[in-house]
Order: sequence, then structure tokens, then C-alpha cells
Amino acid sequence: MRLRALLENDVLGLRLLSGEAELDRTVRGVMTTDLRDPGRYLSGGELVLSGLAWHHGPEDSERFVRILTDAGAAGLAAGEAELRAVPADLVAACERHRLPLFAVDERVAFATITEHVVRRVSGERAGDLAAVVDRHRRMMTAGPSGRGPDVVLDLLGGDLDLRAWVLSPTGRLVAGPGAGAEPDAGGERPDPELCAALAGEHLAAETAGRAAPHRLAASGTVHSLFPVRATGPASARETGDAPAAVLSDWLLAVEADAGDWPAERLDLLHGVTQLIAAERGHRDAARAVRRRLAQEVVDLLRDGAPPAETAARLRAAAPVLLPGLGSAPHWQIVVARLEQEPPGPAEAAATGGPVRPIGGEPGGPAARALLEEILLDPRAGGPEPADRSAVACGGDEAVALIPLPAVAGQDGGGPDGTGQDGGGVRTEDLLAAARGPLERGLEAGGGRLTLGISAVVLTPEGLRGALEEARHARRVAAARTGRVCAAGHQELASHVLLLPFVPDDVRRAFTARLLEPLRDYDRRHRAELIPTLESFLDSDGSWTRCAARLHLHVNTLRYRVGRIEQLTGRDLSRLEDKLDFFLALRMS
Repeated sequence: MRLRALLENDVLGLRLLSGEAELDRTVRGVMTTDLRDPGRYLSGGELVLSGLAWHHGPEDSERFVRILTDAGAAGLAAGEAELRAVPADLVAACERHRLPLFAVDERVAFATITEHVVRRVSGERAGDLAAVVDRHRRMMTAGPSGRGPDVVLDLLGGDLDLRAWVLSPTGRLVAGPGAGAEPDAGGERPDPELCAALAGEHLAAETAGRAAPHRLAASGTVHSLFPVRATGPASARETGDAPAAVLSDWLLAVEADAGDWPAERLDLLHGVTQLIAAERGHRDAARAVRRRLAQEVVDLLRDGAPPAETAARLRAAAPVLLPGLGSAPHWQIVVARLEQEPPGPAEAAATGGPVRPIGGEPGGPAARALLEEILLDPRAGGPEPADRSAVACGGDEAVALIPLPAVAGQDGGGPDGTGQDGGGVRTEDLLAAARGPLERGLEAGGGRLTLGISAVVLTPEGLRGALEEARHARRVAAARTGRVCAAGHQELASHVLLLPFVPDDVRRAFTARLLEPLRDYDRRHRAELIPTLESFLDSDGSWTRCAARLHLHVNTLRYRVGRIEQLTGRDLSRLEDKLDFFLALRMS
């Protein structure tokens, strides 16, 4: 479509401010953004919709317009809701760069313009999918008739004979054939292992910066993968954490090889992903109340507010998170952090520098979006229906407040209101949901995800302790190796609670002093002193049990232990030296 066609529809309420001579430009798509630099997400020909949240002065206008011009944007439509009027310096910048500029009346939603543009562009390129865009408003409705992405996917199948699914970054089936069936149901529902493979390939390709669509051959069938990029004011991409946002994006998986598709069909599928992204934005908006409630509770806990004040906020949150609940629910907290490793293993080993939050200090939005997706996965073991948790940002971490229906007969247990056997999310279930595809994406991007899980608390008085418990558990998880690590409250009652707080340089010096002589001896003589030491400690210093476990004669075992003592100057008959070896092995 041509830009001038936007002025022919009175419903859009657009006013041309500059660029009349450029109205014959072709519009190939639409993008909504308030990023200061959206250039890397533009491919050319887009109508850019912006609320101008980035605007603080004339220099911002010049920079923003230059970026759009260099990226080949067709035009800019600026909303008047934020600043009440389009700044004169923005009009002047658009005139200098010959970029058509429209003003969007504050009564007109960007979704209305997006719907109109996508309908016109798709209709002109492929009439057989005009029905997809015509039914966009149905997809956006929250009433019983609105089916979200399934409307688009049904029409892809009916009009173009394309089987397609929308998947989450964990491989959860969001929409498509079989989405409403049980996980073990047959028919059109895709195999969970296939979903995981598709999500993993998508994350690895996106994190590595490869151009979409991505392709994966599985079971003799090629699937094409299109990113569904999350948008909206609260998304990680819009809050400046775009490098990490790919980890929480949905994807559209099409059972076809897009390698030989014409440009028109690829553009049309891109338009479909925009419609699905709009639906996700609609769902995210529905979470705004839950996010705000969680943020208020987390802020109260962080500021040390009286338990009575926290209890009042929880009473307000309970009807929203668990509507129709007769009594106050129990609660559980999960803390998550996305981290970026130092560049290169050699440098990391040399400097011992700590990992840093992905996207810098404000890493919380990406962690929040990812934690929400993980908790929605049925494998996470959350409450039913699944979308009941409320996730807040706390600095560089995400904090999930999970309501659990109260169990009859539980009265709070101890004075802190902590229940030891209250059910809820378990470490192994959360790991089952978080691992797999996410590990591939984190591997490609050099990142880590660490999670900590509190016990179930039965009264508001125990919630502050639960937050600290979850944070401590996350630190325990961070001390482990692996791209995705989690720890629960059960692990905080032993020595492992102390290990994460040992500085890295102290940890390395301590383990090297005790274990490096043994490792060096093993490398030169293949003596297996380290495995012998581990088995000896696991056997509580029992010579007979250790020898039987290693299938050695006791005299051979005594020789090896003697060699260990000789090389290290320690005495394995002393409790202190046993403890030092035990901790060194755990920290290595």
C-alpha cells in the first residue's frame, strides 16, 4: 500500500505534518516502538508508530529520525497521548530527512492502525489470506468468542494448507492444532520432543543473530521458524534489554520449507507474526494488575514493612490471583536471575570476574518475562489454572509470588508461618520446565539462568523470610555449573548455604592448594588419587567400605591415602583435614 492511503481512512485520524512529496512510498509493514534506537529491528518499508517516550529534546528527534531514515522506514506516525502535541523539533527533523510524519490522535489506538496496515498490505500481496487480517479484531477480543492466535493458525491451515504452531521459549504449545488436548493425546498435537527441538533451534539461532526464518529438519519434515517478538511498554525489548528479550519471545513454527518461498509469502508470514505479537501484548496487558500487586508486595518486603501492611496487600492480591477462593491462600516465592558470563573462558579463568546481569543492571524485565513463561509450563508444577503467578522486577532479578490453595488442617506450623510439606513448585519440576531449549539459547548467548525456590508459607508473617530464603537458594544455584541451575529451600539446612558466599579468589586458592598436587600427580601417574579421596570421604573414613567400593585391596587403599597425605601435608585421620578436603571437592 502507499502512504497516502493512510489519509483516506477517517477512522485512523491521521494528520500529515510533513513529507507530502513522499506519500507515494510503499508501506511493507508496521512496527510499534519507543526504543531510542530501533534500527536493528527494521528491515525497510515499515510505518513506525511511536508514543515518543524517548523524546527529551531536539537532539533526540534528530537522532531518532536519522536512524529511521538509514533503516529505510517508509514513515513515522507519532502519538499525541504522551506529549499532547508532536514537538516542532521532530517535525523539523523529518522535513530535513524527507521522512513523512503523521500525528496520531490520542483517541486512536496504535492497534487500530496496525490492523488497518496489515490488512491492506496482506490483502494486496496475497488475497487468499485476507480473511486472516479481517478477523484480527476477533483475535484481539477478550470475550468468549476471541480465540487469539488460533484464529490465524486455523486460516493458515485452511487457506494455504500450512500446519503451524505457536510455541513458547520452553517448548510449551501456546496455540495451534492440538493445543487444547492433553499432553499425551494423539491426533494433530505435535510431539513434546519436537516442540522442544524447534524451540531450542529457534533460541540458538536468534541468540546467535542468524537471520530468520530459521529451518530445522525433524523426522523427515522441514519446519520453518519465525520469531514472534514481544512488544509493549513493559516488555524487555522496550525497556532496553533487547539482547536478552529473544530468550522470552514466542515463535511461529510452520511445517514447510520456507527456503524457496517468494518474498511476498515471507512478508505475509511476517505480518502473521505481528498479529500474534499483538495478541501476546494483549495477554501481557492482562497481567499488568498481577505484576503491580506483586511489585507492591515485594517492595514492602524489601523495605521491611510491618507484617500487617504486607498482609493487607496479600488480601488484595488473593482475589485477583485465585478468584473465588474461600480462605486466604498459602504463598511461595521463586527468584530468577539472567546473567551474562565474562567474554571467553580463558579470560574468565584468569580474572575470576563475576557474571553480570544480561542487558546490564536493569536485567529484571527479561528475567520476569522468562520466569512467567517457565511458570506457565505444565511441567513447572504450578497451581491450576497455570496463569496465576504474579512476577515483579527487583533490581536485576525477577521475583514470582505464587498463590497456592490453602490445605485443610494446616494452621501455619511454626511461629514464622512456614510449612515444610505444603506442596507447591518443586526444584526438579521447575528445572524440567526451564532446561532443554533455554539451555541452547543461553549456550549461544553465553548466559546463565539461576533460580531459587522458597518453602510454602502459610501466613503473611513468613513471606519476608521466604523471599530471603529464595534469594539464598538462588545464590546456592549460582555456585553450581550449568546454563540453568535451581536450588530449593531444603538445601539451605547444610554446608551448601555457606559455599556461595566464599569469594571466587579465596575459593580458587583454597581448592588449588589442597587438590592441585593430587591432580598433577594423577595426570603424570594415572594414580586416581582424587577419586580415591572422594570415595574415602563418602565412606566416612571406613577403610573396608571404601576398599570394597573401589574394588581395591585395603593395603592398596592405605598406600593411596598415604600418598595423598604426603603430597598435601594433611592427615586424613584428623576431622579438620577431612572437612577441608570435603569442602575443597565441593567448591572445585
